Amino acid sequence: MQKIIVTGAFGFIGSHLVEKLISKNFEVIAFDRYNSNSNLGWLENSKFKNEIEFVLGDIRDYDSVNSLLKKGSSVIHLAALIGIPYSYVSPLAYIKTNIEGTYNILEASKNNNINQLIVTSTSEVYGTAEYTPIDEKHILKPQSPYSASKIAADNLAMSYYNSFKLPIKIIRPFNNFGPRQSERAIIPTIISQLLNKKNEEVNLGNVSPTRDFTYVADTCNAYIEMFKNNNFFGEITNVGTNSEISINELYLKISSIMKINKNIVQQNIRKRPESSEVERLVCANHKIFKLSKWKPDHDIETGLKLTIDWFIENNSQLKPEIFNV
Repeated sequence: MQKIIVTGAFGFIGSHLVEKLISKNFEVIAFDRYNSNSNLGWLENSKFKNEIEFVLGDIRDYDSVNSLLKKGSSVIHLAALIGIPYSYVSPLAYIKTNIEGTYNILEASKNNNINQLIVTSTSEVYGTAEYTPIDEKHILKPQSPYSASKIAADNLAMSYYNSFKLPIKIIRPFNNFGPRQSERAIIPTIISQLLNKKNEEVNLGNVSPTRDFTYVADTCNAYIEMFKNNNFFGEITNVGTNSEISINELYLKISSIMKINKNIVQQNIRKRPESSEVERLVCANHKIFKLSKWKPDHDIETGLKLTIDWFIENNSQLKPEIFNV
């Protein structure tokens, strides 16, 4: 059985993916940022902890990455800075992590004869939809330093496929949600503020933009389907549900499920700059449907109920009074 290296393994999607891979009898090396306490993030208390090989390092350091890739035969690369608001504060951090970090993975994969590399993109690279649903041929629009860094990383990855025949697949998920997601994301933000008994309002940014939300377990299944399928080499592939919901409609749905109603207050601090706001994202998923057996198993209501249940169980850890960038 080949060993799969997962970068960004301690985070939201990464931790779910590691556990899903282990449950399907893959051998997994979980890589994430070095810390002196050897904290394993969301995998710290995983029931699969004893079955996972852990490696701490830094995606921005080539020596760290090259040493890591000597241990495995395949890589699923998720490590990235993802918060859009913070990319306005420190664009350079996104260049170093998302572009240089991806370069390190690509170069080390080439030098260590990795037999498969899945690079994680994002629907943010499309910017506001020119047409819907958005397919993989849609133009790329860098409307934030974050999206610019991901466009650059994707293009760099494709250059390694074309120049060096590196066995690359690029997965482009639309918005994800589920247990363990950071409160900086819109769904946890709404849930945590509705659970907060000290405040009778829910503070949000723009509520008119629409997004295509995919439950995290379905996204993990997409990674595994793409991993097993040779049709995806040299391809960029969207993963989403081909449906959209506005932030206002999303709030009403969550509020209805939780049976808690509060007034929305739109705060300027939570809004993107006008020309940076992505107004509409909805996924054309016919490519992954055509090339694999993947399909989402959770509609948004089912996924929201599972997510809400998790956040209620972990309510003591929430910090709804803080605006997380």
